[in-house]
Amino acid sequence: MDSIRKILEDLKSGTISINDAEKQIKSFHIEKIEELASFDLYREFRSGFPEVLYAEGKEIEDIIKISRQVIGKKGHLLISRVSREQFEIIKEKVADYLNKEFNFIYNEKGKLAYFKAENIKKNKLLGRVGIITAGTSDIYIAEEAKMIIEVMGGKVLTAYDVGISGIHRLFVPLKEMLESDVEIIIVVAGMEGTLPSVVASLVDVPVIGVPAPVGYGLGEKGVGALITMLQSCAPGLVVVNIGNGFGAAVAAVLFLRRIQKYLEK
Repeated sequence: MDSIRKILEDLKSGTISINDAEKQIKSFHIEKIEELASFDLYREFRSGFPEVLYAEGKEIEDIIKISRQVIGKKGHLLISRVSREQFEIIKEKVADYLNKEFNFIYNEKGKLAYFKAENIKKNKLLGRVGIITAGTSDIYIAEEAKMIIEVMGGKVLTAYDVGISGIHRLFVPLKEMLESDVEIIIVVAGMEGTLPSVVASLVDVPVIGVPAPVGYGLGEKGVGALITMLQSCAPGLVVVNIGNGFGAAVAAVLFLRRIQKYLEK
């Protein structure tokens, strides 16, 4: 990567445009936090979605240090796979350290936390996302996706525990989603993971399948559901990794943003 000085020299000489220079300079906005982390403050400007702090496996002291520095610079932060106990500690330490008013949101089932300063403008996205789970055991993945989409300004409609073991449960909520003009549907399923294929065969919108690590024997870790979804004969179904509600939500947000950009032209 060229230095910022080189970028400015290229801009001055006319080798690159102002827009190109801006994009290249933004790529340098990495916040170094001791020897713990290099946080990408401007990832959302480059890729459309901000960097998220993944809490699982990290010491609470390290999460606090990263959170304080990032929130102090950006004014907001999403933390994934964070327990209620960790959230309460982080909330107290961040508020005391920064001495500012913050809004704190925590999703118990999705294990997701969001910190936002009161002066940060709330995002708003056009369009809606439907989220469906095959079983109750899949809800924690769906809730992670739901909160991420809502934090980024999207609207979400949910239908939980409507899997193919009682397929008749699916039709009413799916009809309601289509009547509400959802732009995309996220379907979370464990066991053999058939539900995303069924949904994709019934709708005219893109479907994101999320395999859940739920089931017995060979499929216990979600491998069975993943293979079923990847082998689907239903067109319009794309698949993320096992348990990756986060990845499904980010894809949905980017999808809604492209629609919004097109409509605003």
